[in-house]
Amino acid sequence: MKLLIGLGNPGKAYEKTRHNIGFQVIDELAKRWQAPAFQKKFNGEYTTVHTAGSKVILVKPMTYMNLSGECIRPLADYYEIDDDELVVLYDDLDLPAGKIRLRQKGSAGGHNGMKSLIAHLGTSEFNRIRMGIDRPTGGMKVADYVLSPFSKEEQSLIEEAVQKSADACEEWIKNPSFLEVMNKFNGS
Repeated sequence: MKLLIGLGNPGKAYEKTRHNIGFQVIDELAKRWQAPAFQKKFNGEYTTVHTAGSKVILVKPMTYMNLSGECIRPLADYYEIDDDELVVLYDDLDLPAGKIRLRQKGSAGGHNGMKSLIAHLGTSEFNRIRMGIDRPTGGMKVADYVLSPFSKEEQSLIEEAVQKSADACEEWIKNPSFLEVMNKFNGS
């Protein structure tokens, strides 16, 4: 069983914001796999699909970004999912808009959702896909920036990052070596 976690914030006000790019990937995968409707449980929304011979849980924590781990820990425990069987998808200020980077472990890098996950999982050694959103310019505060929508100029780059991230997830479902998937997608 595999767990794909998209980080974001619940509610219409945050739907198309930079911080919710993780939710966008989960929605894309749900669409590709014609997933059943999302259920509400474990302080999140999740659905289960069977694809490429694997059972996969797609989840969007509904706890707000800073408390994402409160959703994931109980869900992972309930389904007995090991840390190496999950991938976290989230926004990254340190990557250019549209770039993606896959990693098997690492720090939170200042990302509050990742801080919460690391604290609740008790490890930083889990797979992740970081999607670039750039840094704010013109003195805009980071908190305001990540909660703002993408500019018109960024839209095609972001859509490409969402598609590539979903492709990487599909590849991981077929090929359980995250290292091989990482090498393939980090080089493109």
